[in-house]
Amino acid sequence: MTNSETTHRPRILLGVTSGIAAYKSPEIVRRLTERGCLVQVVMSTEARKFVSPLSLQAVSGRRVRDDLWDEVAENAMGHIELARWADLVLIAPATASCISCLASGSAHDLLSTLCLATRAPVFLAPAMNHAMWAHPAVQANVKLLASRGVRILGPAEGQQACGEEGLGRMMEPYQLVEAVFEDPKKLASQLLKNTRVIVTAGPTREPIDPVRYITNRSSGKMGFALASAAQAAGAEVVLVSGPVALDAPRGVGFVGVETAEEMYEQVWQRVQGIDLFIACAAVSDYRPQAASSQKIKRKSMEISLDLVRSRDTLAEVASITDGPFTVGFAAETQDVKVHARKKLDDKGLDMIAANRVGPDCGFDQEANALTVLWRDGQIELEQAAKPVLARRLIRLIAEHYHSGRAERNISSQVVQA
Repeated sequence: MTNSETTHRPRILLGVTSGIAAYKSPEIVRRLTERGCLVQVVMSTEARKFVSPLSLQAVSGRRVRDDLWDEVAENAMGHIELARWADLVLIAPATASCISCLASGSAHDLLSTLCLATRAPVFLAPAMNHAMWAHPAVQANVKLLASRGVRILGPAEGQQACGEEGLGRMMEPYQLVEAVFEDPKKLASQLLKNTRVIVTAGPTREPIDPVRYITNRSSGKMGFALASAAQAAGAEVVLVSGPVALDAPRGVGFVGVETAEEMYEQVWQRVQGIDLFIACAAVSDYRPQAASSQKIKRKSMEISLDLVRSRDTLAEVASITDGPFTVGFAAETQDVKVHARKKLDDKGLDMIAANRVGPDCGFDQEANALTVLWRDGQIELEQAAKPVLARRLIRLIAEHYHSGRAERNISSQVVQA
């Protein structure tokens, strides 16, 4: 796989087996790539008799794989690499032999081997003579695969290559592609698969006395949306949040805190082994040096409150050697980009998302807009509902995270060499 690939594009592994319907496979590839997919074709050896690997390579832009014993690919455990790479496996056409092989758990070639090794959803598009499709053995295999979570697409009814009519012909390419995109979450869920993420959200409250505190206007909505989007993108997410009136997203680990110090402690208890740290919380920069144990009575016309700086969780996480990819947030009332760029540089962050805040924007709003900056670039994410904006930002974060990790791996290999 090339390092230049953008990780936010759905990655489809198209398996092609030896049915006459294989002549439609280039059309499937074309339609998938038109929808923004990266497509890797894996053929059975016999499928080459029905469609040329060169044709499939031309439309996919990738070398077709068909050999389990490919010395170049298998030097890096190629079949495992393919199994992990795929967001979804689509086998079209899936012959009776292919279906039987998968049902029995056989691993006699590259395609069947990676189907056993992948955790991605597997879709099969059966294609065979109507009598074969109706055979009890084929039906038993299909039923078994469906019970294991394999999705069966079709077959369709109509004229067959043998001249007969009946149920067994492969669904049309446009129908198969529509089926692949029926549930976008199945594709989106692979953006951050196998990653561990901490998201901070909401305000903090710094006590002055038992009934008063210093806080800010953060509602936590953006941070909660980011936690939900990261979880939907396949990550294992822990959300550390200050006090908000929101329910924790389903499937996300939740830790509630009150103060900046508590947030610092809870993050540091969990930061080891974390891949991504997204600091969306509006943490109080200052806290009272000492909170009164009793309610402060109104006596004087004036009162002085000594404040001290809170510990900077984001900067300290960013300073960890070989630590997580760190994303900060900057809520500014003026000169948004200037202040955000300075925060990015001063704290040594990988990325920062900045927005203007005020009475009519940012806090307490259902929508937002962001300027996202990194060391050598920036992009504007136009105003949208916060859940929509969160999904866009997670895609961008995933792209830069994977790109940065690939660069580190290359650097490490150069040093070792």
